[in-house]
Amino acid sequence: MKKLFLGLLACLFLFSSSAFGGYQYKIKLDHKGGNVRLAQAYKMVQKDPDHTFIVDARTRAEYQLIGHPAGAYNIPVKFWTGELGEKKYGMIDNYTFEKDLLSKFNPATDKLMFMCRSGKRSCLACIAAINAGWNPEDVCNILGGFEGDKIKDKNSIYNDQRKLGGWKNEGLPWSYHIDKKLVYKADFTQ
Repeated sequence: MKKLFLGLLACLFLFSSSAFGGYQYKIKLDHKGGNVRLAQAYKMVQKDPDHTFIVDARTRAEYQLIGHPAGAYNIPVKFWTGELGEKKYGMIDNYTFEKDLLSKFNPATDKLMFMCRSGKRSCLACIAAINAGWNPEDVCNILGGFEGDKIKDKNSIYNDQRKLGGWKNEGLPWSYHIDKKLVYKADFTQ
């Protein structure tokens, strides 16, 4: 009986993070503005869909080919250069990002929540939105991003795969559908 009790206690300890709040996301870059968990961001949009928006700051290719939160706008904070490195692909800044935000949203009335793959570019997007005129209280980084963090366990078949948290992995509504009103258009003409 004592062994059973200790076994149950060990299981409770191991799974307590998922039972009491899930994966513990880390802020990837210091920024002004808030940080919200994925489900919290989803509820905020549902509560005020006319003035609260998710902006997917990933490249258009990531938005289209990997999927995106249902109803999320796509405004890349960086573009893919087409170059591939040993561990990552080349990126350059979207120098019109602030202007792109201002063309779709109003700093006086709209709250913006930024998402990227796992949480770094979304922090950069928060910084840019505040520079464009948004109050830091109306700008949030969505912790965990769309794909979440990588598993780092060489004994796991999922090693180096993005399976720790993320919009998609938490089962929030997402899609591959491309709405022409939401997808980034500027790089169509480049």
